[in-house]
Formats: sequence, structure tokens, C-alpha cells
Amino acid sequence: MGVSGFLPGQGGALRMQVREFQDVIARKYKARDQERGVSRTFMWFIEEVGELSTALVSGDRENAEEEFADVFAWLCTLANISDIDLETACRKYTENKVEGFKPK
Repeated sequence: MGVSGFLPGQGGALRMQVREFQDVIARKYKARDQERGVSRTFMWFIEEVGELSTALVSGDRENAEEEFADVFAWLCTLANISDIDLETACRKYTENKVEGFKPK
């Protein structure tokens, strides 16, 4: 493991663990996000998902990358104000607890 939860990535860049990113978002925004509340924060999250959809449909890769980051940051915000650790929540995928896909 690298410095402060970071791992070496391609080209010498540092990769961040999910929990580390969630902690960064919490340190910067949690107090304000808690004041806003889950319902209003969820609306911001949905707005970012819409912007990601637009970027994907348009084929604008640079904008899509930015919007993926925004969606992930807002997802972390929702998890933070809901007291959910995303790494723990994602274990069902990393520990082979999910088999196949849900039916439509």
C-alpha cells in the first residue's frame, strides 16, 4: 500500500481506495451535506446521473469522465450522510456473493 491509502497506478499516478475517496468527500463536505439532508442530496445525485447520461449519449469522453467522477462523489456523499461504508457495501460483489443478474 502506498501513502495514506493510495496505491501505485499506471504511469506513476496514485490510485485511491474507495474508502479513502469516501473519507476525502466526508472531510470536505459532510457537515454541509448533512444540513441539506438525504432527500435534497439525492436530487443533486440524480441531476449528476442525468448529466452523465447526456455525456455518454453524446460520445463526449472527456465530459463523461468528469461526470463519472461527479456521480461517484455524490454517491459517496449519500453514503456518508446515510452512515454507509461503500467498501463494506460492495463486498457482496468482491466476495462472490452475487450470482448472475437480477431478472428483469
